[in-house]
Amino acid sequence: MGNFKFGVSLRGIGSREAWIARCRRAEELGYDVITVPDHLGTGRFAPFPVLAMAAAVTERPRLGTLVSNVPFYNLALFAREASTTAALLDGRLDLGLGAGHMKSEFDAAGIPWQHAATRIGRLEESLAHLRKHFADEGIDHPRLLIAGNSDGVLELAAGHADVVGFGGLRQQPGKPPGTFKLDNAEAMDERVAHFRARAGAREVEFNMLVQHVEVTEDRRAAAEAWHEKTERSTVPDARELLDAPQLLLGTVEEIAGQLVDRRERYGFSYITVFEPYLEAFAPVLKELQ
Repeated sequence: MGNFKFGVSLRGIGSREAWIARCRRAEELGYDVITVPDHLGTGRFAPFPVLAMAAAVTERPRLGTLVSNVPFYNLALFAREASTTAALLDGRLDLGLGAGHMKSEFDAAGIPWQHAATRIGRLEESLAHLRKHFADEGIDHPRLLIAGNSDGVLELAAGHADVVGFGGLRQQPGKPPGTFKLDNAEAMDERVAHFRARAGAREVEFNMLVQHVEVTEDRRAAAEAWHEKTERSTVPDARELLDAPQLLLGTVEEIAGQLVDRRERYGFSYITVFEPYLEAFAPVLKELQ
C-alpha cells in the first residue's frame, strides 16, 4: 500500500523552541513534507523565514508553502523571497501558490479585493516572474504546487504545476467571499475530471488537504457529531461526509483503506493534514508506508 506521500501543515510558531520541536517531531513521525500557510492575523507568521528555520533543524522532509497568497505581494519581491528561500533550502522547497480567497485578509492588509479572474491572472503573472528570477540567479526551480477549486486555478495548474492541490471547498454563490461549502464525493469527481481533461498527458501529482481526522471505532457517529457542530450550510449531509475525501474517519485500518480507495478513485497520493492531527494521523501514516 505504499507510494503515498504525507505532509503536515504547521500553523503557528509559539516560541523558537516550540517551532523547532514541532518540526523535529514531524520528521520523527515520518512525515515527508512540512508546509506552512500564508495568512494574516494573530499568531500567524511570515512563511519563508520559518521554512528556513525548519530546514536548519531537520534533514529529511521537504518544506513548502501551502499556499503562498500571491495577490498579497509585489511579484518581483515575491520572486526574490522565493528564490532566496530555495537557495537556503538546497533543493527541499515545494513552492505552493494560490490566488487568495479570504476577503477579510485583503481588507486587513489594505489590499484591494478583486474578482477571482483578476486574482487568478495575478497568479499566472507570478509564474513568469518566478521563472525569470530563478534563471537569473542560477537556482533550480522548486517543485511547484498550485492549489484551488475554481476552473481558472485548476486550468492554470494543469498547464504549469508539478502538484495540483485540492481542498474541496467551494465558494457559495451569493454569499460573502470566504463562505465555503465542503464538496461531496461526486463534486470532487467532477473537479478531478475537469483537471484531468485539461492536463492531458502531463504527469502531475495530486494533493488532498484533509480538513478533519478522527480515529474512532464508530465512523458514522463521528460524522454525525462533526455535522452537528459545523455550520450546516457549509457541509454535505452527514451520510455524505462518510465518503467526502476531505474527512478521514474510522479506525487506523479503516482510514488507511479509505486513502487507498480515494487514491484509486481520484488519484490522491499526496495527503496533507493540519497540525492538530499531527499525532492522531501518525499511525495511519505508518500503516501505509
